Amino acid sequence: MSRRAALGGVLSVTSAALHHGWAVRSVPRRPHVTVARGRRIPPTLQRSVHLHRADLTPHQVAAGVTDEPTTLLDCLRQLPRVDALCVADSALRAGVGRSVLDRIAEEARGPGSPQVRWVAARASHLAANPFESALRDIAFDVPGLCVEPQVVIREDGLTVRPDLVDVRLRIVCEADSFEWHGKRSALRADARRYDLLVVRGWVVLRFAWEDVMHDPDFVREVLVAAVALAQQHTEVARRRRSAA
Repeated sequence: MSRRAALGGVLSVTSAALHHGWAVRSVPRRPHVTVARGRRIPPTLQRSVHLHRADLTPHQVAAGVTDEPTTLLDCLRQLPRVDALCVADSALRAGVGRSVLDRIAEEARGPGSPQVRWVAARASHLAANPFESALRDIAFDVPGLCVEPQVVIREDGLTVRPDLVDVRLRIVCEADSFEWHGKRSALRADARRYDLLVVRGWVVLRFAWEDVMHDPDFVREVLVAAVALAQQHTEVARRRRSAA
């Protein structure tokens, strides 16, 4: 018998998200299970799961799992912001309608509702995976930086679509995956792309998975410095135009 069934509960939060086919930033070591508020659970069973309590209605549950809207609301309300954004991005990418997310944000009340609305407003189906979502979450906190996922850059015969782009500051952020660069041809193609962007005046930043996931302060510091550098470039260009 599964732990969920033994508890008389339903899979919820990131365990439900995984059941729905959505990607998460971190797979839980113990399943998330929601049980009725008044249900008594033996301590030994409590320690085997991430236990949540809520009085769910029948239409919020299907086959022992919270339905998609309930799962989204739970994730956006209860998870750290970066994890919530990863789930929201993935849900949109998997085909959940934007209207569903908007309705969840509009109806959210109580603790965690500001985060629900914040994440819902910024979620995007264009983020390719939780790695990119987590990098974008860090970028949101950098003053002056406004990145968008998968923006197509067409310039002087070059056409590229980086992971994150701030068009105004001409900053490109790449979530560099070792798996993607497993072949020399992929490494060469990306190296050429980065070089061609740099010589056209773009600031190109490449971030490793380990830093984005485990050292966001480092990533944030680099982004802050990149914004300052880009602003300097913009000011120099403005002065040159004025002098001409």
